[in-house]
Amino acid sequence: MRMDDLHLWYLADLSKPRYVGALKLVAAGKGVSLHYGHEWRRQGFALSEDLPLVDQELLPPGRLSADKPLAVGAVDDARPDRWGEKVIRLVDKPRRLSLMEYLYFAGDERFGALGVSTSSSTYTPCPRSPLPQLGQVQQLSEVVAKIEASDSLTDLEAQLVRAGGSLGGAKPKALIEISGEQWLIKFFNGEPIDVPLVEHATMTLARHAGINVAVTQMIPLMGTSAIAIRRFDREGRQRLHSISAGTAIRAATAAGAEPQMGYPELARILRRVGLIQGDIYKLDAQELFRRMVFNILLDNTDDHEKNHALLVVNPFENGRLKLAPAYDVLPTNSGQGYQEFICGEQGHDSTLENAMSQCQAFGLLPSEAAAEVAAVIAVVNTWQEHYTTTGVSPRDIKNLAIRIDGEELLNQRKHFDQGQYQAAPARRKRTSPFRRQ
Repeated sequence: MRMDDLHLWYLADLSKPRYVGALKLVAAGKGVSLHYGHEWRRQGFALSEDLPLVDQELLPPGRLSADKPLAVGAVDDARPDRWGEKVIRLVDKPRRLSLMEYLYFAGDERFGALGVSTSSSTYTPCPRSPLPQLGQVQQLSEVVAKIEASDSLTDLEAQLVRAGGSLGGAKPKALIEISGEQWLIKFFNGEPIDVPLVEHATMTLARHAGINVAVTQMIPLMGTSAIAIRRFDREGRQRLHSISAGTAIRAATAAGAEPQMGYPELARILRRVGLIQGDIYKLDAQELFRRMVFNILLDNTDDHEKNHALLVVNPFENGRLKLAPAYDVLPTNSGQGYQEFICGEQGHDSTLENAMSQCQAFGLLPSEAAAEVAAVIAVVNTWQEHYTTTGVSPRDIKNLAIRIDGEELLNQRKHFDQGQYQAAPARRKRTSPFRRQ
């Protein structure tokens, strides 16, 4: 069955789904549009800044790359990413592989509070099995390994992973239920280090640096382990409308302009439409600055637009944005010297000077930003001790130290001069220490 037309629903309360509008495949199959329904235009809210409540077909941005189709606005966050697409190809095996099929077969437990249905009158999502329980994780890990190897699955194996195996991201993962709550579980994938344990250690270290991180726990398996991350877009049975940083930045970018995918631009959005209550918008922007500095110093260069998220608070009233807990925070162990997200005036360069260069975008004076940097450095200096306490092996610590305590990053920690920013002197551009002369 070809799915040229589908329908979007809002599922904050799954017992009372609300129809949002019609989805349509456009731009020669490279995008998906949205046309709000009458009732949603009358009583709903704009799903993102670029999706106003108007009676017309809203089209995806014109910046469509050949290898990455986009759905319009916040709808794009409802689609699976590379791993989810692989699960759909192997498990659901749709006859056609357009963005519409991926949106539909992603199922009912996708990111945020949006759902996709074949009907505009009743919410009829792609049928899915109940989520696996904690006791089924070992079996689930074996099924995920077969998918990673592109091996065929039995009907029972497909049923086990079909419930929540089509989430975003590139690495093997699935959804499970622990004590009535949904957790995302990520498995070891043959990397040279114990990535699940290193991620758990890094996330808990980030908490010491004043960063609000998603709750994690380790799940022991036969001969290895997995990391479970509690979903932050769920509160009990309630689903929270959420958008990725990429969606927020694209939505805030003027038509025809190229979006600046980076920390400063995301901070400006938080300061403009962040949650005002208790000046949370200021605290969120400042925390985003700490996250940027932490990622630079821990060699987490995989900090792309999908690895930052925002919660939409009271969407029917004001749609203010709240910085979601940090996730996917771990060393990439690459030493590449640049971040996926723009950090400052020197673009993507992984330097503290670059991080400091646009501190005003985060609502920080140079002296305040320097104090934040110094505090993060103090925590990162304890990374080996913390990783050891968390159970990371000496071998893995030695492997990671090649980058984290390598010349480029360690020298930045050692030689950062907080005092030079007290009088806010004029900044002068320097070259990145990662760039070879």
